Amino acid sequence: MPRWFCTVVLGMTLSTFSLLVSAADESPSYDARLSDYPYPFDVHTFAFDSQRQPLEMAYMHLPAKGDKSTVLLLHGKNFAADYWENTAAYLHAKGYGVLMPDQIGFGKSSKPAHYQFSFEALAANTKALVDKLGIEQVSVMGHSMGGMLATRYALQYGDSVERLVLVNPVGLEDYLRYVQYKDPSFFYQQELGKTLDKVRAYQKKNYYDGEWKPEYEALTQIHAGWINGPDWERVAWNNALTYDLIFTGAVANEFDQLTVPTFLIIGTRDTTGPGRGWKKPGVDYELGRYDQLGERVAQQIPNATLFELEDVGHMPQFEAFDRYRERLDKIF
Repeated sequence: MPRWFCTVVLGMTLSTFSLLVSAADESPSYDARLSDYPYPFDVHTFAFDSQRQPLEMAYMHLPAKGDKSTVLLLHGKNFAADYWENTAAYLHAKGYGVLMPDQIGFGKSSKPAHYQFSFEALAANTKALVDKLGIEQVSVMGHSMGGMLATRYALQYGDSVERLVLVNPVGLEDYLRYVQYKDPSFFYQQELGKTLDKVRAYQKKNYYDGEWKPEYEALTQIHAGWINGPDWERVAWNNALTYDLIFTGAVANEFDQLTVPTFLIIGTRDTTGPGRGWKKPGVDYELGRYDQLGERVAQQIPNATLFELEDVGHMPQFEAFDRYRERLDKIF
């Protein structure tokens, strides 16, 4: 693909994202399903029954061109599918189909009052969507918590997965081996105490090494709108239940069972270590050493390729898109 074309597409995408930032409301208010929050592509809804209740999964789908395959993009814990905009536009410009679901409990999808969240269940829901769209083979790409879900999807449905791509995933270590288990009510109280300033401060410290750029502000808007919105308690409870996934849904002990070509894109400045604030007594293990974890996990996974990005943190697709894109070009 000509470099000028990639540059134009990326420029258009970043312009769209910048418009969202410039139009950002200082005090937005969104309901649980983000009815008034714009997504970058047309949003569709997949209705299905799970755990004795009707649910709806929101998703965006950019169909493949010609004989290109489809890339399934799985979002992280503190995000929704809209943040894949730049990646999706770039892959679609190369001809790939792109499918971006909001998992149950996230984004524009249902926020059930009661649900037994597991990566197995979310993978099954996602596979049902893939089947409904008639897609036989996918490349699965996950970021942060989405990396854990992507791994589980590849473990469960390996015959229908062409490749697995993990972008700064959490779950590269089994957290409950080192930290104390916390009831979801613990995370619920933490969620209820959120403010926009706390969200921004967390992202600035943990994602961008203390630096902040105007385009990062767009990633705070959903949180701000929910905090100010009428359904915050329901959203906060779903957020709490899905925190539990990260601790109880370990995939780190099954990396050696992956059967698909796997690629890791790792920003080595990342130090994300869920639970480091409540380690088990006597544990001195240092969580979140992504400068070491990438190489360690790549050795555990058969047929794995590691791409490390020095001096990049948890969000390479935002912090260093050009360098991130170069790695994508080696994969797709």
